[in-house]
Amino acid sequence: MQPAQQSSVVERLESRDERLHIPIGAVCNNNCIFCMEEDREGRYVNNSAMTPERVRWVLEEHRGLEEVCFTSGEPTTRDDFPQFVSWAKELGFRRISVMTNGRRFGHLPYAAALAKRGLNRVYISIHGHDKRLHEGLTRTPGSFEQTVAGLDSATRLKPYGVELHTSTVLTHRNLPHLLDIYRFLRSHGVDQVVFNVMQANGRADTYFDQLFPRYEQIAAAFAGFIADSGEAQPMAFLVDIPLCATESIPDFNRGYVEKYRHFDLESRVDLPVERKDDRRGEGQGKGLLLVYRSDLDDAERAKRAECRQCRYDARCEGVWKNYLSRYGWDGLDPVLKRDAAE
Repeated sequence: MQPAQQSSVVERLESRDERLHIPIGAVCNNNCIFCMEEDREGRYVNNSAMTPERVRWVLEEHRGLEEVCFTSGEPTTRDDFPQFVSWAKELGFRRISVMTNGRRFGHLPYAAALAKRGLNRVYISIHGHDKRLHEGLTRTPGSFEQTVAGLDSATRLKPYGVELHTSTVLTHRNLPHLLDIYRFLRSHGVDQVVFNVMQANGRADTYFDQLFPRYEQIAAAFAGFIADSGEAQPMAFLVDIPLCATESIPDFNRGYVEKYRHFDLESRVDLPVERKDDRRGEGQGKGLLLVYRSDLDDAERAKRAECRQCRYDARCEGVWKNYLSRYGWDGLDPVLKRDAAE
């Protein structure tokens, strides 16, 4: 996410708003090698259960939050997605967004109809600046041209209030090409280029050795890209990497993952009973359970005793356990606190 220009990453983390996610994509028309949603059958069951009645209930329960984001699988495969956007606008969400591979957005009338209904931010996943790199990761022939067409459609809608962000998941394959990817995306009108470090779950865990660079490699490559960009403040942000690994990166370009909440089928949520008691849906939301991003962090990330010395400890979610099992704590040294207030 774009930081406010005059604030530090710590200040931004402390002031970030919580976002509502609604997982609606039962299927996806890409086949990304690093996808964290490896359980395709489970995703189909869970996201198919987000019926229009349940989606409407979730929206009504969370009116007042600034942003609702439709996500998981590929949301544009749902024919009722435009109706969900209309409901979100009716219920007063200021920002209505979607996380998408952008392929269906290549059909401009479809994208324009969503914008007319209230969609005003698009997060498009694209993982390379050319067909070979992108499709080597999506494993879907034709996906590059369609995603680029989706970028161009979203750019044409910017005069009507649509913001365009991209998400590029970093791997050994595309890490050497950060500058080329950035320049390509900016040339297609992207407002913010976000480079996401993989979550070491799902397929990213299965293919970890082929895909996952060390954090220190990622940070060094990103710092080099910033220095070579020729821009005082390139609109590029590195996200989901421990802050202790990114001290070499300008503070402006150190991004973060939003706090978010969503609902899953209670039968598919593995949480202690005491966490479930106050989170069950009612009425049209019966059978759903509220899940926070922190639930995933608590289950899948870890810290060590030395982390308590770090100035970022209170804001850090920890390190993916699956990353630590391969690389350990090398390169993740505490950043000593500067004063007693920290």
